[in-house]
Amino acid sequence: MIDHTGIVVTDLGRARRFYDAIAKPLGLSTASNSPESFLFGRSAEEPIPYLWIGTTRPSYWVEGSRAGLNQMHVAFVAPSREAVDAFYRAALAAGGTDNGAPGPREGAGAYYGAFVLDPDGNNIEACCRGAAASA
Repeated sequence: MIDHTGIVVTDLGRARRFYDAIAKPLGLSTASNSPESFLFGRSAEEPIPYLWIGTTRPSYWVEGSRAGLNQMHVAFVAPSREAVDAFYRAALAAGGTDNGAPGPREGAGAYYGAFVLDPDGNNIEACCRGAAASA
């Protein structure tokens, strides 16, 4: 349902290493977009939806906005519990911070997710629902 969203980061190289690491467990990839940004999504063949990640302040942000000022939450679909677990391990190894270890979430039905903060404090989640969460 998402076409695209974006976040501003303070260190593009550090962010790229983090998102490169979590892409594989989720079946996603990163692609260079400009010297100041890259895209996180499925593939060049299926470019939408995507997450734009860059160091420039978007023109539509209110004055005074900056990386980490307003925490963003993005949840990525994972194909299985194992992929959620792999996402979590990869994120921590790539400089992320634990914000909720892999597991079911109370009140969410058949749901399994993990939360990490990226290097700029954005809350990044991987989750699966339904049969994939129950397996």
